[in-house]
Amino acid sequence: MLIFRLVFGLLLVAGLLCFAMYIGTRDVRWRRRGVVIVKWTVIAGLGFFGVIALERLALVL
Repeated sequence: MLIFRLVFGLLLVAGLLCFAMYIGTRDVRWRRRGVVIVKWTVIAGLGFFGVIALERLALVL
């Protein structure tokens, strides 16, 4: 759980830094990288919460 939180937080920080670089340089590559990082962070988060929901569902059954 701690590792997931650490990875999730670092990915969000990396996305924010990419957007900050885009604002500073106006280079479109940084914006694309930021969007990709944030997209995969959200997908990983949804997957993680899906696994937690399945674990809890297995305990109920």
